[in-house]
Amino acid sequence: MKAKLVAALGIAAVVVAAACGGQPEEVAPQPDPDSIARAEQDRLDSIARAQAIQDSIRRAQAEQERISREREEAARREAAITAEVRQMLAGVINFEFDKSNVREGHDTSVLQQKVSILQANSALRLEIAGHCDERGSDEYNMALGMRRANAAKQWLVDHGISESRLTVRSMGEERPTAMGSNEDAWEQNRRDEFAITAGGDRLVMPSGM
Repeated sequence: MKAKLVAALGIAAVVVAAACGGQPEEVAPQPDPDSIARAEQDRLDSIARAQAIQDSIRRAQAEQERISREREEAARREAAITAEVRQMLAGVINFEFDKSNVREGHDTSVLQQKVSILQANSALRLEIAGHCDERGSDEYNMALGMRRANAAKQWLVDHGISESRLTVRSMGEERPTAMGSNEDAWEQNRRDEFAITAGGDRLVMPSGM
């Protein structure tokens, strides 16, 4: 009799459970506080790494820009110095009528300046062209122009410049720098001109100049 009662009670419990919705409600697991903290720290670390990478990129870009600016500025300075030295090298010397000797004073100062520049720029080579005024025959003036060019060359050689770095030619009266048949024009045309033939792309200024 008791066995039948227990069985009946069991069946009744099943029926009641089924009527109430089936399986008992499961309790949701509570989040682990340590896991939450680790996840938050991982997120913060990831943001910090990304920020560090961006900062590194910005610093690298800024450094590259600084280097580029410095190089551009250095190139501008070198170009300006080269232009100034080239202008100094282009300075002419002049001669008395029918003379080819180098005059003391201004002309020797011009030549000494060229000596200093040539010594500071070992690859530099110059051509010296002798010129005359319009008086005299073409043949005579061609010879006189050559004597004038050689006079400047010899002065430079005597002051330490290798002869192999200097070439000469005469232009006679063919290329006057001043037009006119008067003493002012003639004086300007009796001259030696100096032209760079090699090594003039990048020039340095001699110390003390």
